Amino acid sequence: MDVFLLITAIALVIALGIGLIHRLNAQHDARIAAHRFSDPFPPLRRPPGYHRHRTPGLVAGRRRGPPPARRP
Repeated sequence: MDVFLLITAIALVIALGIGLIHRLNAQHDARIAAHRFSDPFPPLRRPPGYHRHRTPGLVAGRRRGPPPARRP
């Protein structure tokens, strides 16, 4: 009889946990749906000559230092 009650109690706790996780996921989905993530950003004004991917090692199209090692 004790084993049956223990298994029943464990199953009940698991079921309650599943229900709680389901409710939290539904609440999280509702919060995400309320936000407008797809709105476009306003255009960014950058000074002329600005390049987003410029690295400090580039000088006239070449990197300073030895060339990178090639893989065979």
